Amino acid sequence: MTQVNRTNPKTRPAIFFDRDGVLNQDHDFVHKIVDFHWIEGAIEAIRCCNELDYFVFVVTNQSGVGRGYYTEQDVHIIHTYMQDELKHHDAHIDAIRYCPHHRDAIHAEYKIECNCRKPKPGMIKDILSSWPVEISKSVLVGDKPTDLEAAKRGGIRSLLYEGGDLSVLLKNNGYL
Repeated sequence: MTQVNRTNPKTRPAIFFDRDGVLNQDHDFVHKIVDFHWIEGAIEAIRCCNELDYFVFVVTNQSGVGRGYYTEQDVHIIHTYMQDELKHHDAHIDAIRYCPHHRDAIHAEYKIECNCRKPKPGMIKDILSSWPVEISKSVLVGDKPTDLEAAKRGGIRSLLYEGGDLSVLLKNNGYL
């Protein structure tokens, strides 16, 4: 899902979010809407980022696809659900990237050495090449060392989310 923002080519900072464990509660390969539960403050954080003219991106490893637990269609359904929910709160995500690959994949097309699976920076670099992002003022919010390493390799700052209200974390660190 590559999107280029042609309506506003002005360079802007971006907030990159990991998905599972940062935007939604992470438990057993979330791939059904019934199992998707927003993290406290996640919707508010995204809405505030939108209001402050940040780009909002999601970069997420989804190895459950490669492992055969669910399909890419299931991933798209969850992401559509997220956007629909956000729309009800005057918020949106500008672009979402996901990596379905894993070394233990049961499907050959997903059992590859890719550049997108975090800690590699492929998803971040793809977005940076497609959107007018002000890299020096951008950050990735993640809950795992692989997220933070991907940010470092992608040339952006990182912020560790360890639980609690996500919007408070961003406010306390000067992003909101």
